[in-house]
Amino acid sequence: MTAAPAPADDPFAGLPLLIAVPKAAELLGISRASAYRLADSGELPSRRLGGRVYVVTAKLRSLVNGL
Repeated sequence: MTAAPAPADDPFAGLPLLIAVPKAAELLGISRASAYRLADSGELPSRRLGGRVYVVTAKLRSLVNGL
């Protein structure tokens, strides 16, 4: 089973599996500080790797599309 291709106007198209929190903030149109707060509270789907925080792109897309 393969995933459907992303629409051409999808701002998440071509992004890696994990994106840095500042990039996610930019895509969402929120401040970097707000994005880190949301990641810390669990409202923004994130993972820690090597001391850095990354947002899971697929879950972020689902979150945005569910709004």
